[in-house]
Amino acid sequence: MDPVADRITQLRHNCLPIYLTDGLSADTPRANTAPLCLHDHREGHFNKGLPPPMQPTLKTYLPILSWGRSYNRTALSNDLMAALIVTIMLIPQSLAYALLAGLPAEAGLYASIVPIMLYAVFGTSRALAVGPVAVVSLMTAAALSNIVEQGSMGYGIAALSLAGLSGVILLAMGLFRLGFIANFLSHPVIAGFITASGLLIAAGQIKHILGIPAQGHTLLEILASLIQHLPQINISTAVIGVLATAFLFWVRKGMKPALTRLGVKGGLIGIAVKAAPVAVIIATTSAVWGLGLADQGVRIVGAVPQALPPLTLPSFSPALLQQLLLPAFLISIIGFVESISVAQTLAAKKRQRIDPDQELIGLGAANIGASLTGGFPVTGGFSRSVVNFDAGAETPAAGAFTAIGLAIAALALTPLIYFLPNATLAATIIVAVLSLVDFSILRKSWRYSKADFAAVLVTIVLTLTMGVEAGVSAGVGLSILLHLYRSSRPHIAEVGQIPGTEHFRNILRHKVLTDPAVVSLRVDESLYFANARFLEEKIHNRVAGDPRIRHVILQCTAINEIDFSALESLERINERLAEMDVKLHLSEVKGPVMDRLENQHFLHQLTGQIFLSQFEAAQTLKSQPIGEVRNQQPD
Repeated sequence: MDPVADRITQLRHNCLPIYLTDGLSADTPRANTAPLCLHDHREGHFNKGLPPPMQPTLKTYLPILSWGRSYNRTALSNDLMAALIVTIMLIPQSLAYALLAGLPAEAGLYASIVPIMLYAVFGTSRALAVGPVAVVSLMTAAALSNIVEQGSMGYGIAALSLAGLSGVILLAMGLFRLGFIANFLSHPVIAGFITASGLLIAAGQIKHILGIPAQGHTLLEILASLIQHLPQINISTAVIGVLATAFLFWVRKGMKPALTRLGVKGGLIGIAVKAAPVAVIIATTSAVWGLGLADQGVRIVGAVPQALPPLTLPSFSPALLQQLLLPAFLISIIGFVESISVAQTLAAKKRQRIDPDQELIGLGAANIGASLTGGFPVTGGFSRSVVNFDAGAETPAAGAFTAIGLAIAALALTPLIYFLPNATLAATIIVAVLSLVDFSILRKSWRYSKADFAAVLVTIVLTLTMGVEAGVSAGVGLSILLHLYRSSRPHIAEVGQIPGTEHFRNILRHKVLTDPAVVSLRVDESLYFANARFLEEKIHNRVAGDPRIRHVILQCTAINEIDFSALESLERINERLAEMDVKLHLSEVKGPVMDRLENQHFLHQLTGQIFLSQFEAAQTLKSQPIGEVRNQQPD
């Protein structure tokens, strides 16, 4: 029999004789009992009785069919209360983020109605609130301003096209199960980008606070324009803007303690804090109307159509879509990362499950809906989702009820915001986005990893100095480069046996036993084209300088994958070691890796053996009394 095939069979069928005695005594005959085989892949004993892998069903793509069947009065009551609170919060936010995106105020309301309803049908999160958010609105403005003039008819159509294109990208990613792409954006890079975006957004809103016509897409341009136009400051606008900003900051930091000291109950405090932005809108709108400040140069929202979202159609111009493709992809990735992180955080608190690929479908449907109803790109928002969760939302129906509330507002309340000053909306934006600014990520990343610190710093600097697209593109690129760099130089430890045990650990960190004729190397990474040569060099450098070595054991505990390039490298390692009269052995090879190797010539050409465990390999190849190696400097 082929010795290689024989050894593979032994590995696959290495059984531990465990008998099912069903409580019988040790003297009970075992003639009718059979040992359970722990590694019998071919016979499938280990998997016997397990359910087959789940196949996608209609419920998979329409989660509403799952939670809708168990919907009851309690859930209805909780969802209605959550919807009321979120609606109050969303009205000023939606108007403000439309302003940030460079669109009319009503576009914010439109982008918050149909998209929420579609997400309620297709999304898996019970608490995620979908709509316009600060970062995506900024990216929308940055993308469109480079293509069409803000305020023109083409600008609104381009916004529809951007939302539609983003929706198609998200939908395609969900259908083809490509949610893993977002994993290439590291958390430090995302944190750096959001911090820089928050600063850009806040700086860009100062012009509305002061009532001056400043411009710019980078921090330097914005600051230079603000300084240049500072003499044109409108005093009335500045008073409204500064007071509104100060009050909203106080609401976030000081209102809750103040009301607590006055003896107000906790539930009422929460409602008061969430309703405070609406109170600012009412107060400033009344002031502008009552004092006639619009005639003194205070910029106001003006006439807003008193209607439900219109049916719209994005442009299908190939030239426009080509220009929007990269911004749409970046908006899709950033929006998805922000949304899924919020959804998973909230779901974990109630032990609920989030399907990332179905989330892509839900967000894709929401953005396509926005493009067909006068909106712009949307995603799941952090602040409103947390409010939705804290208010007791139990199902996505809370989002649908929120959409109904916003639709009522669009029909009945829009005449009341005619005199709403832009400075108030700018104050709402500034207070919201500055909470996203987190410079502590620089300190934390510096302490933990200089490479991550460099990535965060570069992302922040490029976003502030070159714009949003350059910053997020650099962030994506740096995340991928960091991953490739780290995986291309995997940690490879020479291991020895811990005395009195069957465990093997790094000889530089532990007191271990070694054999001068045997070198055991543990590769702590899957092997693929980027790190295969590194492994070759590592083994060659270790063996070439020590003529006593006769065996090299690769401990494959952490190897989950070996691609074709790495397989060729293993073949070369085997050949070169054979030329030096050294045998190559493998230990603790995982089943899926062995499945692929056994069909290749490599195992037949292997000069050594394949061992089930590292301890078995060391005992089999032991040539002489083992020497003790004490722990040295950390590697």
